[in-house]
Amino acid sequence: MQKMSYLSPLLFLLVDVCVVLGVRQAQLSPLLIPHPFVVLWAGGLLRAFALLFLTYTYPGTLPWMKSFEGIQTVCVFSFLSPAYITFLWTIGRSAVERLWGWHSWEALLQSYVVIAVSLLFWIRYMPNILSKETQKPTKKNGASLQRLLGYMRPHALRFTAVMTLVIVSSLGEMAIPHYTGKMTDWIMNEDEPEAFSHAITVMSVITIMSALCEFVCDLIYNVTMSKIHTFIQGLVFQSVLKQEIAFFDKSTTGEIVSRITTDTNTMSESLSEKLSLLMWYFWRVIFLFGFMLNLSWKLSLFTAMGLPIIWVIPEISGKFYQKLSKDVQASLAKANEVAMETFSSMKTVRSFANEDGETERYQKRLEETYSLNKKEAAAYAVSTWTNSMSSLALKVSILYYGGRLVTGDDVSSGDLVSFVLYELQFSSAVEVLMNYYPHVKKAIGASEKIFKYVDRTPEIPPDGTLAPQKLHGHVQFQNVTFSYPKRPAILKGLSLELKPGQMTAVVGPSGGGKSSCVNLLERFYQPEQGCILLDGEPLQSYKDEYLHQKISVVSQEPKLFARSLKENIKYGIEDASDEDMIQAAKSAYVHEDIMKMQNGYNTDAGSKGDMVSGGQKQRIAIARALVRKPKILVLDDATSSLDTRSEEGVHKALAKMRKELQCSVLLIAHRLSAVERADHIVFLQDGKVQEEGSHDQLVQRGGLYAEFVKKQNTSIHRNAAEETSG
Repeated sequence: MQKMSYLSPLLFLLVDVCVVLGVRQAQLSPLLIPHPFVVLWAGGLLRAFALLFLTYTYPGTLPWMKSFEGIQTVCVFSFLSPAYITFLWTIGRSAVERLWGWHSWEALLQSYVVIAVSLLFWIRYMPNILSKETQKPTKKNGASLQRLLGYMRPHALRFTAVMTLVIVSSLGEMAIPHYTGKMTDWIMNEDEPEAFSHAITVMSVITIMSALCEFVCDLIYNVTMSKIHTFIQGLVFQSVLKQEIAFFDKSTTGEIVSRITTDTNTMSESLSEKLSLLMWYFWRVIFLFGFMLNLSWKLSLFTAMGLPIIWVIPEISGKFYQKLSKDVQASLAKANEVAMETFSSMKTVRSFANEDGETERYQKRLEETYSLNKKEAAAYAVSTWTNSMSSLALKVSILYYGGRLVTGDDVSSGDLVSFVLYELQFSSAVEVLMNYYPHVKKAIGASEKIFKYVDRTPEIPPDGTLAPQKLHGHVQFQNVTFSYPKRPAILKGLSLELKPGQMTAVVGPSGGGKSSCVNLLERFYQPEQGCILLDGEPLQSYKDEYLHQKISVVSQEPKLFARSLKENIKYGIEDASDEDMIQAAKSAYVHEDIMKMQNGYNTDAGSKGDMVSGGQKQRIAIARALVRKPKILVLDDATSSLDTRSEEGVHKALAKMRKELQCSVLLIAHRLSAVERADHIVFLQDGKVQEEGSHDQLVQRGGLYAEFVKKQNTSIHRNAAEETSG
């Protein structure tokens, strides 16, 4: 079967030659066949039928030939010649020679060369286009070039000016080839010396003006695209900030930052640079081909037919080079794996004295790479040679054909010079268009990831409408059930109450749901069952901004920003007075520490607050919460890094504040010294309230909380004994 597959192209060619010769014999008998076009198309049908019949009956047929693309190829192969000859006849060109021209083997061979080139283009481009058109339409997420260009609409006036300058500058660049040809004619004719000097002057002025237009165009375009880039980056950042907290749980920080920075920059650079080049060279191609047509339509048509050939041939030769390049990279990766494995296990290698063995193993990998490198070098040379030879062949062909037109007085020598200069620029411009269009597609690809964020609807309920002038801060959890995505239930019918002017402490083992209560209270997540009431109204009924102005949270590991301490304390409430800020800092027992710093409140906290100690960071975070004068204050193990004196002072300040402001305080702590100060204690375990009451009541009850206190005291005594013995 494999040998039959190898012989199938020869068999197909033999059958086709027989069919063609039969059609040729019919067309050489005009007396018998009064309508040669009928024979021509009948021959095409016979050719297609014979090849399709052979395709589906011959056992050695390649699978590709039975596909939809294979059927397309057979049809093109069979009907190209009849269609071409009929087209020439319909536009009034002489087709008689071609209609009866299969009278020699040279003409038959020439026809196969033309068909082979046509098939080359068809197989390379058309099946891809048709297959894309027949695919089922997929839902787009809005990321398209049209959408990206839509951000340019507010700057339509600027882009109109840019387009005008591009057209003027492109037309100005046509002056040099045009006047070069004219001067060639004048030099050969040895006349009009004044016209020669005048042409030099005009050409210089036009070129300078063209360069000036290009400068102004680039300036306006780049400034405008920078503004659009800034707008899109800000839009993406704003869209990400509006997402629910669960979104940030699923997406890594690196991924989000990469979308906002790397992908946005990639998109903007591709649009800014590559779209500019596409626009610039598009107009150059239009004007260059227009001038080429004006000089000689025959040479222009010859060039248009030759350009695709010099693009496809290097692409074919370059595919082998690209494959070898991938093989070289894969071979290098294998060699690197040997090196990494050896270095990471160096103790084992040394223990078994196998340094020479590992060296030999690595050397074998390098020899494989070297062998591939030699093939890659040869493939690169062939690819470069085919590029140069195909371009050279086109230029020589143009000069040869142009020389014949000059001999026949169809064009002048100067026009031929101008045409060649135009053709050089035209082929380069078309190549730029083909090379940089994929970069614009890359920008669209990068924008797809970006606009996923822009178009994403946050999975949170709509913002509420309540924003009362006076809020008491009375919170009630009523039979709340909650679980995180893909995790078992954390809270199971939880009910607890936070009363104004009181401190409620929630204690219990890790994983019991303490932090989940804080997340629900801040409305980061929504309960699955039950509800949370604030002053008798559902929590989701309040405006989000209002709610977070009234609730302040201090976590165990608070986050400070790389800004001044003043900005950190006033974060989110910049209109607070300096007096309020200082008072809050004093209540948090951090004012004195700040004043000892070199720049006081203007001291930079550093990245993530690493310029201050852990205890100072917690107290600054407490000051940030107190300056807002909240109605609900949540301390999530917020005093764990404080010394005894600072903790005592902070709790005194909190007691004073909750009496003055009548705010509700939710304390989550593991240290007994903090819990004992609470007015009400809730012991939480397995997502349920197991016990609640005052410290004395729960200790006397001898339940879970009493066991918790006993373990705390045992741990304290053990640590004290270890310190004494140490």
